[in-house]
Amino acid sequence: MADRVERELLGRNVLPGRWTFRIVEEFHDGYYTGFLEIERDAREKLVDGRRHIYEAEMKERRRTHGMPGHEATP
Repeated sequence: MADRVERELLGRNVLPGRWTFRIVEEFHDGYYTGFLEIERDAREKLVDGRRHIYEAEMKERRRTHGMPGHEATP
């Protein structure tokens, strides 16, 4: 099985002419960079740039005041 993996999978293109690192680079440089710009713009305009609002609110609801590791801030 190891020989087969080495022979048939290692070094194989994931898509024609592309290894995984190329796919990740193209995704990051194209779609993901555009997504991040739009998301950042929306966050700035809608919630004053704050991130993870829902998660911060959930943490506050679920933490036990006074318990180690349950502090509100670092």
